[in-house]
Amino acid sequence: MPTNSSAVDEAMPTDYDDGGNLHTVAPAPRKVVRVPTASNHGPDITDSVRSAALFTDKYEFTMLSAALADGTADIPCSFEVFARRLPGGRRYGVVAGTARFLGALTRFRFGEEELEVLGTFLDASTLEWLRNYRFTGDVDGYREGDLYFPGSPILSVRGTFAECVILETLALSILNHDSAIASAAARMVSSAGSRHMIEMGSRRTHEEAAVASSRAAYIAGFAATSNLEAVRRHGIPGAGTSAHAFTLLYNNENGPDEKAAFAAQVRALGVSTTLLVDTYDITQGVANAIEVAGPELGGVRIDSGDLGVLARQVRQQLDDLGARNTKIVVSGDLDEYAIAALRAEPVDSYGVGTSLVTGSGAPTAGMVYKLVTVDGRPVAKRSSHKESRGGAKSAVRTSRTTGTAVEEIVFLQGTTPPIEDGLVATELSIPLVRGGEQVEGLGNLNDARALLAQRLVSLPWEGLKLSQGEPALPTRFL
Repeated sequence: MPTNSSAVDEAMPTDYDDGGNLHTVAPAPRKVVRVPTASNHGPDITDSVRSAALFTDKYEFTMLSAALADGTADIPCSFEVFARRLPGGRRYGVVAGTARFLGALTRFRFGEEELEVLGTFLDASTLEWLRNYRFTGDVDGYREGDLYFPGSPILSVRGTFAECVILETLALSILNHDSAIASAAARMVSSAGSRHMIEMGSRRTHEEAAVASSRAAYIAGFAATSNLEAVRRHGIPGAGTSAHAFTLLYNNENGPDEKAAFAAQVRALGVSTTLLVDTYDITQGVANAIEVAGPELGGVRIDSGDLGVLARQVRQQLDDLGARNTKIVVSGDLDEYAIAALRAEPVDSYGVGTSLVTGSGAPTAGMVYKLVTVDGRPVAKRSSHKESRGGAKSAVRTSRTTGTAVEEIVFLQGTTPPIEDGLVATELSIPLVRGGEQVEGLGNLNDARALLAQRLVSLPWEGLKLSQGEPALPTRFL
């Protein structure tokens, strides 16, 4: 990506073959949108380019003001993003949101509207400093789609104290949300085996969080999303047919007319569509669906009841009606545990909503942003249960020659960690920003998706368990 431009992801090729499960909306080819920039420092803030500068907490600016006043603002510093621990019951975490953070960094600019808000409590000299703010430092970090464990230096930000300290909330709000969603989604994908997963949680979260959740779920291996803004913005395959409201619409003087609803949907979308069969009586719904669409119906969806029992009954009924290729999609309050419980049932696809967009009980990854060096000297927080480790750090992951990961080693930058004979070390921290400019060739969403699939295969088998236990890999600090 050119360093003096801002771009949205190109529409990406999809590996999602719906097989009749749902009516899919393939992403249309899209051209990259480039925003004119000033002095190669990212986009100026205009009405069409939304500033990210106020996605922050007030105390970041009060610290900035004090540091500018006493001359400490220009001291070189390093900050790190890491998680002290994984959420309860989790064996690994998934890094997601890195590219979104880098994009927001280019929009971290202070126009007149932002300065007007800050002017209610900041002095004139601080406002003038912010008016000219451009991040000029360096950022290293884990790739999107990589795994992380307690203490992993997921993001390292280096520059002056002033330019780094005001990025705390921006970095944490994006990485904590996206990593939590991707971590939950990865557990669901592992539980589903080879069956397709559809993200359907837009109505259960904030409208922008819904788009970010779709993106994170796609990194984790979900095949499609119901959210059309995620389709437009990120090129994720879209999926969706109808809700119970459409079936209920067909109601005349003689009562409900489920066949008429199914016939209307088939006329509009073709026999490859998926019909929702549990609005009334599910057995009659399946019979009506096949009578209207024929045995080549793409799929039926079950959204309520005992999904395992119903899936078996519906599969037998479909087979008896000659619809052996008609797929079964299930949805309705699914999480990784429910999905795992359905693995032995004749289910072809899962639609997941609420549990996904809320992180399945862990809505945040618990990451923190801490100062670790001041003018080259290590500094560390000593507060009880909130300790940090001083010094700017990098990390490697060791693996056996078979590809099975062994441990994560975190070490001080500028040193070389000892690697046990017979093990292979993979560097985890890569350059993301240099001199305020994003590094080229960082990869796209499909690269992150492929990386995570590879990393999950490398975990010891017990690391994929849903039960309580230690992290899948130990972390060793040098």
